[in-house]
Amino acid sequence: MQNNVLILDFGSQYTQLIARRVRELNIYCEIHPYHKIPADIKKFKAVILSGSPFSVRAEDAPHPDLSVIRGHKPLLAVCYGAQYLAHFYGGSVERSDTREYGRAKLSKIVENNGLFQNISTGSQVWMSHGDSIKKLPENGILLASTHDVENAAYRIDGEQTYAIQFHPEVYHTTDGKQLLENFLVNIAGVEQSWTPSAFVETTVNELKAKLKNDKVVLGLSGGVDSSVAAMLLHKAIGKNLYCIFVNNGLLRKDEFENVLHQYKDMGLNVKGVDASARFLGALAGLSDPELKRKAIGNAFIEVFDDEAHQIQDVSWLAQGTIYPDVIESVSVNGPSVTIKSHHNVGGLPDFMKLKIVEPLRMLFKDEVRRVGAELGISQDILGRHPFPGPGLAIRILGDITPEKVRILQEVDAIFINNLKKWNLYEKVWQAGAILLPVDSVGVMGDERTYEKVVALRAVESTDGMTADWVNLPYEFLQETSNYIINRVKGVNRVVYDISSKPPATIEWE
Repeated sequence: MQNNVLILDFGSQYTQLIARRVRELNIYCEIHPYHKIPADIKKFKAVILSGSPFSVRAEDAPHPDLSVIRGHKPLLAVCYGAQYLAHFYGGSVERSDTREYGRAKLSKIVENNGLFQNISTGSQVWMSHGDSIKKLPENGILLASTHDVENAAYRIDGEQTYAIQFHPEVYHTTDGKQLLENFLVNIAGVEQSWTPSAFVETTVNELKAKLKNDKVVLGLSGGVDSSVAAMLLHKAIGKNLYCIFVNNGLLRKDEFENVLHQYKDMGLNVKGVDASARFLGALAGLSDPELKRKAIGNAFIEVFDDEAHQIQDVSWLAQGTIYPDVIESVSVNGPSVTIKSHHNVGGLPDFMKLKIVEPLRMLFKDEVRRVGAELGISQDILGRHPFPGPGLAIRILGDITPEKVRILQEVDAIFINNLKKWNLYEKVWQAGAILLPVDSVGVMGDERTYEKVVALRAVESTDGMTADWVNLPYEFLQETSNYIINRVKGVNRVVYDISSKPPATIEWE
């Protein structure tokens, strides 16, 4: 593959956004830490330098050796990258007189071709920096300015090297995608061939070659990632894929039966294991969230191990790891290499000694969904909201009992079904109900009651890193609250969570 793009990460909060914008152009890219430039640099047709929380003027500033890149590969330096090229190659960078964060407009574009083709003066860009480039590097030629930033963009004469002070990857830079396309397609000549169908064809062929006639075991969760991973493997090795779908007793109402039926309709070789009693027994008396997570993880390992050992001669464990997990494990501030454990497995016993296969490890979540659609997976699965690995255990605050699980399953079902009824489900990124460890006084039939309080939670997000609460219609909340209180025995009060992340988290535990 000679149409890859390399993104060198200097620790910016926006680095993943750069990759996502590049992928939206149907161009494949990889993120690598700035201090670990890949040895096989020849396979990359262009390079992008990310922003950074560091200052190039600091003693500990990231300082990679770009000798194998500059002058050899088309290079786009973003924010810190632009300052880096100026500071270390004959220009100068100084502390800004004023903070330069937020929206700005291009007040001057010197060259309307090349990097700024089809971009006009007045185009909005997003700034996020505390330093400013006061002098361009050697052979630097000014390309664009804003009202406050003279050197907002430049190129290096005699090279395919470009630098911009603003962030083209963020939504607020209105022509950011156009600029990236100008650089990658028009300047670097990268082909736009990264499509779901191409990914499916390439991945299935690679899996066939890698796995041959080996047997693979996969723990299905009912979520998007494990479902798409299963279908890719099924397409490659058929019945040699052994899927295990475990009911931990903490799924949504009727989910075990419904999802198991869907998987079988998809042609998967899947076994459903109802281990509800085992999980609830392991959780008995536990209130601490981390202890609950640990108990669930250990129970899953035991159940999964029991079932996997019933399959003869298994060589591989498949996991639904996706690219954000990989990026985090090799980030600038993270460990050099980490293999992510499946979100349900939580680490398998050493004696299983299975090799790992992760067919989705280079995809973002939105790409996983597009690949799933290419594979013909139903929207019921692909459009499903994210659901925590520990299930309802971390939505029941305090200890877990079968009665509490019943109450929350009933409440959650009413909430989710009503979202679908009101055509709100697809406008919400994640929704669920939380059972609070509070008894609330109420009046029912002229009698005082002391029953449970439930909180409803609905957020909008793109990746779960940040989230805003959704302003659901009052009429919807009123109807949902009435349904819950009238139909779920044990609940007499409903509240709605209007906290954003940060400072709150999406889940309560």
